Amino acid sequence: MRPPLDPNGPLRIAYLTYRGKPHVGGQGVYTRHLTKALVDLGHHVEVYAGQPYPILDPRIALHKLPSLDIFNDLYPGRFPAYWEIKSWPDAVEVLQFLKGTFGEPRAFSIRAHRALAKRVNDFDLVHDNQCLGYGIQDIEKLFPTIVTLHHPITKDRKLEMDHAPNFWKRRAIGRWYSFVKMQGKVASSMPRVVVVSENSINDIHEDMKVSMDRMRLVPVGVDPELFMPKPHIARKPGHLITTASADVALKGLSYLLEAMAKLRTERDVHLTIIGKPREGASMDLIRSLGLLD
Repeated sequence: MRPPLDPNGPLRIAYLTYRGKPHVGGQGVYTRHLTKALVDLGHHVEVYAGQPYPILDPRIALHKLPSLDIFNDLYPGRFPAYWEIKSWPDAVEVLQFLKGTFGEPRAFSIRAHRALAKRVNDFDLVHDNQCLGYGIQDIEKLFPTIVTLHHPITKDRKLEMDHAPNFWKRRAIGRWYSFVKMQGKVASSMPRVVVVSENSINDIHEDMKVSMDRMRLVPVGVDPELFMPKPHIARKPGHLITTASADVALKGLSYLLEAMAKLRTERDVHLTIIGKPREGASMDLIRSLGLLD
């Protein structure tokens, strides 16, 4: 039996992220800054994460729930050795992989449920960062649970399907993204959903059938302690800076590049892109628009 909660007191929060890559916005960056802000407000936060693990404020405990790391950066799509499969979540992850599906969210949700079921009296709230595996529904039966939905993965799936070169590629993409159906079922059953943009609210409602009254907008922002005007650095007129974490259509970089090409016919403007230059659609577009200088 969980002790009665003081409505004005600090909360004990278990925060879940099935991936916590330190420099990915919706994974490690969101996790690091949100959990730090919660601790700054006086709450107690513990993070349960799969690989790659997030970098956290030293006041926050990290509980590692390792996946089989099938889709790691060095050897993506590796097949685990038989001795690595030690539990039911491991088996789920491998079976999903054999079906051509991304199984990390489902497997992580089972691991998280097993870990939290042993600590029913230790937390007042669970916050899931877009795992939305079926195990999150089981966790919600044990604790009040909220989830953050950054954007519906249905949009990623649609873009890839639209750009697939042939029928077989579309079938493979459809299998890979079949976990999206699970995420929609779980999200629509959650009583509390945090979204980070107004566009996401409409997309999540249409694509994942989450009722509007269950969603609350909590926009992501900029850390003013890190990003601020520097008195010794002069502002450069017409100089724009953007970040591009991935060369995919969803990020919208192509629209900015096309706008820059049009603006350069009228005024002196310069764009700095922060990110790793990779061969791909964006680099091809930069060359074709004559923006390399």
